[in-house]
Amino acid sequence: MQDKYITVGQLTRYIKYKIDNDPNLEEVYLKGEISNFKAHSRGHFYFTLKDESSRINAIMFQSSAKKVPFIPQDGMKVLIKGKVSVYPETGSYQIYVSEMLEDGVGNLYIAFEQLKKKLKEEGLFDKDKKKKIPKIPEKIGVVTAPTGAAIRDITSTIKRRWPLAEVYLFPALVQGEGAKESVAKKIKQADNYGLDILIIGRGGGSIEDLWAFNEEIVARAIFEAKTPIISAVGHEVDFTIADFVADMRAPTPTGAAEMSVPDIKDVLNYLNQVKIRESISIKNILDKKKKALEELVNRNILKSPEGIYIIKEQNYINLLDKLNLTYNNYISRKIHSYEKIKSSIIFKDPLRILDKDKNNFNVVLSKLETLNPISTLNRGYSITKKDDKVIESIKDINKKDNLNIELKDGNINVEVI
Repeated sequence: MQDKYITVGQLTRYIKYKIDNDPNLEEVYLKGEISNFKAHSRGHFYFTLKDESSRINAIMFQSSAKKVPFIPQDGMKVLIKGKVSVYPETGSYQIYVSEMLEDGVGNLYIAFEQLKKKLKEEGLFDKDKKKKIPKIPEKIGVVTAPTGAAIRDITSTIKRRWPLAEVYLFPALVQGEGAKESVAKKIKQADNYGLDILIIGRGGGSIEDLWAFNEEIVARAIFEAKTPIISAVGHEVDFTIADFVADMRAPTPTGAAEMSVPDIKDVLNYLNQVKIRESISIKNILDKKKKALEELVNRNILKSPEGIYIIKEQNYINLLDKLNLTYNNYISRKIHSYEKIKSSIIFKDPLRILDKDKNNFNVVLSKLETLNPISTLNRGYSITKKDDKVIESIKDINKKDNLNIELKDGNINVEVI
């Protein structure tokens, strides 16, 4: 009875044998769209080839991959040649690709580039419109699926790094039909909760799995939000429209949690360093004040305060001596001037001064008499005037001019002929 049962491994090996020996599967030519592409560090390519109804896992080893003239990306349509076989450990069939040619770009990739260009031209990616992420947030919101690794990684990382922060989950569909509307709705809802930071995202997956974060409705909800938003969609190699619109992009959900809060160990270490620096600074200040106090206490002015008055008194005596000397010199000069005036001739013989002044008066009077024009007329001279002006030259007279001749005893009016 037991003989008819075989192991899984036996079945897998049988299927692999059948497939490996099927000549129709030795060389298969397929066309489809690349999804979930990964390049191994050794140069191998791992991806899924899909069409509208089916998908197949594919591997291209380094020896063949190095011959591909382009860099494969999710969404690319390609033509491949390879051999179909079974991977025994998983029992799944896959194609081992030996050649790959580009067959245009997939519809999702085209849609991604078109929306990216449109939103960039509208300014949704501009750096000057990015909001600053607070350094020490108190309330952090998360828009993601309520179950899964993303929310666990975010909450555990935040609690470990900064347990003072409160985390609020806004559960949303992040994949499939209705995901884009759900994510956009939760972003708007969270934006009214007075949060310091909002993290949106999900774990890794294919381009189709992440597509909700490439939708325009989600991009505009992020841009219009007042709350600073960190986008954390997929893995580090995954880029979505949400990453370009958000205020900050994180490579993973865990990375978003690390970016959103400080590490309490770093903060405590910083505070300890500040405490040490403050203690040293306070000690230096106290030492300086103590030294200044000691210098002040040791000053002579405090040891012998009477020294101030001795110096002041000495200065007073010096000033008083100068004042007395100046006063005595001033009085002496005035007395000397008085004695000089007192001994002058005006006080001893005032009549002599009057005689001298009388003689001087007579001399001046004699000079005035000599210059008096009347005296000149008495000596037989005359003064001739024209229009009340003295004529000094014959050139000043014309025919028919009326002249006035002044003599010592009268005036004569004449006309020039």
